[in-house]
Amino acid sequence: MIALVKTLPQEKKKSSKKPSSYHPIVPAVEQASRILLCLGKNSNFKMGLTEISKEVGIHKSKGFSILNTLTRFGFVEKDHHAKTYSLGVGLLSLARHVLDNLHYPEVVSPFLQEIANETSGTALFGLIQGEHVIVLGKHEGNQNIGFTVRLGHRFHITLGAHGKAIVAFLPKAEREEILSKKKVYFFRDPSRMNMELLREELRECRELGYAQDIGGITPGASVVSAPLFGNRDKLIGCLILIGTFPENKIVKFGPKVAGTARQISQKLGADVETIYHKQGKDERRKEGQ
Repeated sequence: MIALVKTLPQEKKKSSKKPSSYHPIVPAVEQASRILLCLGKNSNFKMGLTEISKEVGIHKSKGFSILNTLTRFGFVEKDHHAKTYSLGVGLLSLARHVLDNLHYPEVVSPFLQEIANETSGTALFGLIQGEHVIVLGKHEGNQNIGFTVRLGHRFHITLGAHGKAIVAFLPKAEREEILSKKKVYFFRDPSRMNMELLREELRECRELGYAQDIGGITPGASVVSAPLFGNRDKLIGCLILIGTFPENKIVKFGPKVAGTARQISQKLGADVETIYHKQGKDERRKEGQ
């Protein structure tokens, strides 16, 4: 259970610093980056110069120069016979270095702070561990009201909003295995289980990108949650927003949580466009049956 705690108001520190509007960009580096992204996202592993240049929106001569430079460092490989390009093995060492030094809480923390401050709620980062979700990150946006959810606290993987958000995006076989169990806590008490309602909420979650619970788990607490993905598009956990906000705020906060979760997932190495595109195709296929 989540307890609501009131704390004394604190004075906000005034900052005299203004955000800088200066965002320097090196065109050649931007174009090289877009070429790498183009090669990484295209359904064809190998692409020709004309196709790449058209996709990125640059002249062929510029594309040729950038590709040759990337080839020199092993970031791109060229098939001289077929006159095509593909991502090079030089990227593997860079990717491995990132993955070996990727610490989830450090990556997620700035996003928790931002969404908590914007909504005046409490933002949590939950990591899946077996049949539970363990809280590894927390930020409170409202200094007057907080929730006693400590770092290291464990929730059951099926509990409330985060349970719906996680289970909705599991592979179908894993999802059905969980739904077939006698004790699940989507509505807190297993005896209150409503499978028809749950399946509809899971469908909506896959469509909208977030799930919700309004006072169902903890009276007075509204919760919105969205799934988080990591390397190889693996479902690793969830973003949770808890607050005392009314139900009509869900329309505003829900998409914000879903959007933030996508940004975090991208930072953690997931291809969110592919993930959600696949979910959309699956839903449309079901509707057509």
